[in-house]
Amino acid sequence: MNAQMVALEGGFPDPVFDAQATFRAVMNAMAELGTRQPVHATATPPAPLSPTAGALALTLCDQDTCIWLEASLTSEAVIAWLRYQTGATIVDNPAQAQFAFVADASSMPRLDAFAEGSQDYPDRSTTLVLIVDALDSGEPLLLEGPGIERRSSLAPTALPGDFRSQWRDNGVRFPRGVDLVFAARHEIACLPRTTRILEPAEA
Repeated sequence: MNAQMVALEGGFPDPVFDAQATFRAVMNAMAELGTRQPVHATATPPAPLSPTAGALALTLCDQDTCIWLEASLTSEAVIAWLRYQTGATIVDNPAQAQFAFVADASSMPRLDAFAEGSQDYPDRSTTLVLIVDALDSGEPLLLEGPGIERRSSLAPTALPGDFRSQWRDNGVRFPRGVDLVFAARHEIACLPRTTRILEPAEA
């Protein structure tokens, strides 16, 4: 089956209900930092764009959105599916993207390569969707910040080796900076730019 035929399939069975449910999951994950929120909506995009990441794309992206794709996601089938299902524009420059999707964290640019917004318009930044295998079997991250009563933790898999330092630099740029959504199997978790990752000595 060619890419154009694949693009016609794999969208939400119930677009309105599924998009609303997925949007609620994102909002809850942003508000309750460190929590894992279920994503029940069914999307079946071409691999390696995962079903959860596909559901996020269908919910958050539209014809006014620019999407950047990490190299492993730039197949003809994935690009055609995203264009058909969301109407979004695929861009080559990560600094031009409202949303970026990454399946291989080892080949993604540094966080400061993405749009960070401005002092007056901090919302004009990139939200990064990082596809991970799980949220509980990687290196533990102890989190602190708005939306966390005390402290919370996540352990997403396959983060870049210098992720802690990159995230620390991202926080220094506040109110500018990127936000991050981890897309695991049937669940998500979010790291808004206001989240602080504690160093081991602070735990």
